[in-house]
Amino acid sequence: MTDLPLDHVRTLLVAVDAGTFEAAARVLHVTPSAVSQRIKALEQRTGRVLLVRSKPLRPTESGVAVVRFARQLAWLEDNARAELGLTGAAGGAGGAGGASGVEADSEGGPGERRRTWQTLSIAVNSDSLSTWFPEVTARFGAESAVCFDLHREDQDYTDELLRSGLVMAAISSSPKPVQGCTVRPLGHMRYRAVATHAFIRRWLPDAIAATGVAATGLAAALSVAPIIIFNRKDDLQDSFLRGLGAPASGPRHYLPATDAFLYAVESGLGWGLIPDVQRKQFGQVELVDLAPGRTVDVPLYWQQWKLAPPMLTKVGAVAAEIAARRLP
Repeated sequence: MTDLPLDHVRTLLVAVDAGTFEAAARVLHVTPSAVSQRIKALEQRTGRVLLVRSKPLRPTESGVAVVRFARQLAWLEDNARAELGLTGAAGGAGGAGGASGVEADSEGGPGERRRTWQTLSIAVNSDSLSTWFPEVTARFGAESAVCFDLHREDQDYTDELLRSGLVMAAISSSPKPVQGCTVRPLGHMRYRAVATHAFIRRWLPDAIAATGVAATGLAAALSVAPIIIFNRKDDLQDSFLRGLGAPASGPRHYLPATDAFLYAVESGLGWGLIPDVQRKQFGQVELVDLAPGRTVDVPLYWQQWKLAPPMLTKVGAVAAEIAARRLP
């Protein structure tokens, strides 16, 4: 990749991160027309369409390569400025993709050497984000001069954000590294199909055994009972039903928030699969395991760029440490 105007490259990155030309213009302190003209000039230089003019803006397949280059360029510039003892916002990209442009005292005291905060963009699945991953971010206080830009996405789709260059690292369910990335195992998120005693009495009366819910008749009973689904990308409950041989699912409730999902199950709105780590941390109501011994283990992996900021590698190491303690 040669003769690419770096200010145009940075502009493309800011536009993708900001989502609109107007928002990018505010970050860059230029007009929306100037943002559009820079990107158009970059497309003419490369001979390819780099940006889909949608809301939000998104990179094309060719644009992904330029966005990834821009993000790596941003942190390389941050590192160089830090080694040179320079302060202030790096480049012209403002807070998108690289340094946030916010200065911090290295020791917290007035008049001491100041440095630029570094932004780390990471894609995290919802169940990790609501349970164990905040313990990772808590390890990096003000002295680290790190700003986290976390993107919430299903673990089956986080690697797409990594592949597109929107993030530097991701918690993914895939052991296959995205091109240009490294991968390390974190553990498993263990799920169990659960419901309240009242829900079982109402919807699964013929499947109740002395020790809980018997396997006999469970598939048929669950195929008509109300079910809680996180969102339309969530296949966890349906996969569980298919494993039981259930022909279909009952009425479907979509609740795209982990706390609301747990509350819905605990209130008896439906049954669902909830991770052990979430029940242990936030559970308020006794829930019955509908299929003892039939857990669903979703593997989690940390993927990050091979060419990554040292601080991102430290975050990955802390994530592996905490996941080893909190996950099976």
